[in-house]
Amino acid sequence: MSGIRLERTGALVTARFDKARGNAIDEPFTQELLQVAKELGADPGVRGVLLASAHPKLFSPGLDLVTLIEYDRAAMERFMRLFAQAVWALYALPKPVVAAINGHAVAGGCILALTADYRILRRGGVQVGLNEVKVGVPLPWSVALLLRASVPPTALTSVALLGRNFADDEAIAVGLADQLADADGFEDFGRARLEEFADKDTDSIAITKGYLRDAVLREMRARESEEMDAWLERWFSDGTRERIRQIVAGMGKGR
Repeated sequence: MSGIRLERTGALVTARFDKARGNAIDEPFTQELLQVAKELGADPGVRGVLLASAHPKLFSPGLDLVTLIEYDRAAMERFMRLFAQAVWALYALPKPVVAAINGHAVAGGCILALTADYRILRRGGVQVGLNEVKVGVPLPWSVALLLRASVPPTALTSVALLGRNFADDEAIAVGLADQLADADGFEDFGRARLEEFADKDTDSIAITKGYLRDAVLREMRARESEEMDAWLERWFSDGTRERIRQIVAGMGKGR
C-alpha cells in the first residue's frame, strides 16, 4: 500500500493519507481506504483510529479529477461504487475514529472526515465543505445521507445546496467540525481526544456505534445502485465536463 501509512502508538493507529496531489482520491487510493477500514475494524488490538494527512496544507481536495476525467461511463460507475463501499466501511468501522483535519478538506476530503465520530479542525482558515454542486454534480446518494446524519438540518442548505466552504467557528456552527485546535501540537491534541474514546469499553463502543449508524448504513446500501445513474448523467453532461476540464487546466497552471 502506498497512499496510506498506518502508524501504531500502542492500541491507537494513525491512518495517514500520503498520496500525490494532496491526497486526491483516485481508484487505487479508494481501494486502499476500503482495505484499511476492513483491516482496522477486524483487528482486536486496535482501540481507536486517527485519520490524518502527511500534507501540511491539505487533508484531501476530493476526487482526483486529473485521473477521473479520462474515465468512460463504465469505469466511472465502477469507481463510484467502490467509493461508496469505502464510505460505508469507514462509517461502519466499529472503533472510535477521530479526523484530524490539518488542511483543507473539500468535496471528497470532507466526505472522508464526515465518516469519523469526531472532527478536529486546525484553527486559522482551514476550509472544509462540499462543493459538488459548484462543479455540476449532485451529492452521491450515500453522501447525502451521511451529511444528513452529521450536521443539523438548518445547515443542509448552505452546506449541500449552496456548496459553501467553512472555516474556524463557522465550521463548528454548521456541524462539519466538532472542535478547533491550534497548529502547534495539533496531532497530539487529536490523539488525546481519541484516547478519551479508546479508554472506554471497546465492545460497548462498537455496539453503541452500530446502533447509532445501522439505519443510515442500511438506507445507503438500499438505494446507492438505484441512484447511481442520476449522478453519472450529471458527471457526463457537457456543462460539467467543461467545468472539470477548466479545473484540471487550472491545476496545471498552478504547478
